[in-house]
Amino acid sequence: MPVVTSNRKLASDVFVLEVEGRFEGQMGQFYMLRGWDDYPLLSRPISIHDIGPNGISFLYRVAGYGTERLARLEAGDSIGLEGPFGNGFPPIDGKVALVGGGMGTAPLLYAAKQLKAADAYLGFSREPFALESFEQAAASVKVNVGGYIVDDLDPSGYDAVFTCGPLPMMRALAKKLEGTGVPLYVSLEKRMACGVGACLVCSCSTKHGNRKVCADGPVFRAEEVELNEEFDVH
Repeated sequence: MPVVTSNRKLASDVFVLEVEGRFEGQMGQFYMLRGWDDYPLLSRPISIHDIGPNGISFLYRVAGYGTERLARLEAGDSIGLEGPFGNGFPPIDGKVALVGGGMGTAPLLYAAKQLKAADAYLGFSREPFALESFEQAAASVKVNVGGYIVDDLDPSGYDAVFTCGPLPMMRALAKKLEGTGVPLYVSLEKRMACGVGACLVCSCSTKHGNRKVCADGPVFRAEEVELNEEFDVH
């Protein structure tokens, strides 16, 4: 099994877990993590934060018993990983804005490293985290604490916007981009059981009928999904 190399606390209940080994994945995809043998029954879906030549990392918040168990892991512990799953963000040749809110910033670091000269817009309600990594990866980084990061974005000059975070933030961003011609790709989060589309737990409404966030997503074009639906927010 893969081995944990570090599990660092970055902020209140926020950790970055690093696992040794060679891993694959596209920006926006996720893995199913399991750091226990018994309870809870289900693994936890966590988006790829970064992939390097010697390992993979996951940024997560302790929000329940499963993530609490992940937070107990120490260097040298074994961990179960399955993946990558999902479709991820599309490759874009032009200028891209990455807009993240809270834990929604997690999948955007790897995107910043994969794209050329992407700008990062990071919003936090309280203490920010992982800023140094974004400053090293992105062309520029705008941070907003306690305000509305969407207000800081001028969509002119961008060929696409990638976003992940609280549903109200993504709704506001979709509204701001209306009529601009700039495509918006949203990364959604829902509770998952299998991660491969077999159990239908993560079904979401789209203009083309119900889709599975784990297999058909988690990344969708904003105009395809019903953003008024209550997703699990980051």
